[in-house]
Amino acid sequence: MDGDKEMNLRYAGKCALCGEEIPQGARAIYNTASRSVRHLDCNAGVDRGVAGGSAQREYERRRAKDDARVAEQKANVQSVFGTGFLGRVATFLAVDDSPRRSTQVWAQGAAGEERVAGWLDRLAEVGVVTLHDRRIPGTRANIDHIAVTPWGVWVIDAKRYLNKRPDVVTEGGFLGFGGTARLTVGGRKKDQLVEGVLWQVEQVKAAVGEAAAVRGALAFVDADWPLIGGDFMVRGVAVVWPKRLAKVMLRQEAPTVDVESLARQIAARFPPA
Repeated sequence: MDGDKEMNLRYAGKCALCGEEIPQGARAIYNTASRSVRHLDCNAGVDRGVAGGSAQREYERRRAKDDARVAEQKANVQSVFGTGFLGRVATFLAVDDSPRRSTQVWAQGAAGEERVAGWLDRLAEVGVVTLHDRRIPGTRANIDHIAVTPWGVWVIDAKRYLNKRPDVVTEGGFLGFGGTARLTVGGRKKDQLVEGVLWQVEQVKAAVGEAAAVRGALAFVDADWPLIGGDFMVRGVAVVWPKRLAKVMLRQEAPTVDVESLARQIAARFPPA
């Protein structure tokens, strides 16, 4: 695996696979990319992570900050008008304690990741191992889901746009040929979502090498999908709903991937966020 180095550890650390403490001086694998350590031969199961975990923690952090801001504003108003009737009226008029949109987005994101994870985890019975909420070492970014199937690897970004329709439009070209495919959601251009998935795919490709093909998908939860059809491809990225994604990932052909081994390799490179 890229970045792996067998060595006697200069410092104690926890195995990235089983979580057990590896003492200082013990022979182990150190990965320079993820700065993680693991046993030379770890038989523990893969830590699949918790879907939406980092988004939920960010929501809770922002909500606590919002609550502290509202409490300070109320205290400032009450210091002038008191805590009686006039103070309560003044507080009601002056202080907006409704949830901030920028904070609620994180809660919606966590819920979307959990919904997508529910469908992906069902595929365990057909040999698919899904890793949730994985950190990309050296960056502040994370990957919502990495599904290792018997036929390849999928990098999946979960999105929750309530009642808005994902669509693809073509700009430029002539008579429908040679144009540029663009993703829209609710009529607004969202090319950055595709760019994000493509970048994540490249990070996973670097870790996987020639072991398996790596594909990307955007899974939209609670979107306004048409009754017939609806899913499509944009620049090689599948745009689907969770149930459809599960079907797209499956193949009626002989397996080509050692799922458990590759899942361990990916889990060590991309630890839980």
